[in-house]
Amino acid sequence: MEEGGLAAGKSTAAACDGWIVFEDEAGQSMTPPRARTWGRRGRTPVVRVRGRGSGRVSMAGMTCYKPGQRSRMFYAVRECNGRKDQPKGFGWRDFRDLRARIQLGGPIVLVWDNVRIHLTAPLREFIAANADWLTVFQLPSYSPDLNPQEGVWSLVKRDIGNLAAADLAQITRAVKHRLKQIQYRPDLVDGCLAGTGLAMDG
Repeated sequence: MEEGGLAAGKSTAAACDGWIVFEDEAGQSMTPPRARTWGRRGRTPVVRVRGRGSGRVSMAGMTCYKPGQRSRMFYAVRECNGRKDQPKGFGWRDFRDLRARIQLGGPIVLVWDNVRIHLTAPLREFIAANADWLTVFQLPSYSPDLNPQEGVWSLVKRDIGNLAAADLAQITRAVKHRLKQIQYRPDLVDGCLAGTGLAMDG
């Protein structure tokens, strides 16, 4: 969604007295993300990862904004251990069943990227069938800088960057703990929006 599209999304949200909701997904493997830390001059700190495996922690999140209301953030976390009978990530039903509308209690203008799962026929049908409360705008390709949910993932990965996890469960606990902290800090959620250069009109 280009700048004009975003303006249209904000206008739509204002017209229906609704929320503008940015959605995105991310994942974390056993290899920790790079993060800054302290170390002796000339000696680069090294984090040794004890655990091994092909598992991955999948995350889906929504940052939610409405003038005059406290900003909100919802998330779901799924631990994928690499078993053949286990989904590798989130499916279209997971996005359908995210409880943002129930929690927010109003119309939603949803903004997300155009990854394949967002374009599946069942999800498009669900969106069309619920046009009375749900309007969707697509972000343009390769534009994470326009999505405040990316800022949430940055905060999470910065927090676990120096975590030498023994197993995937430890990463899952750390991710959930940090997401819950952010969820109760609307100032952080607002900061993620400010980091995009976007602003909600009062």
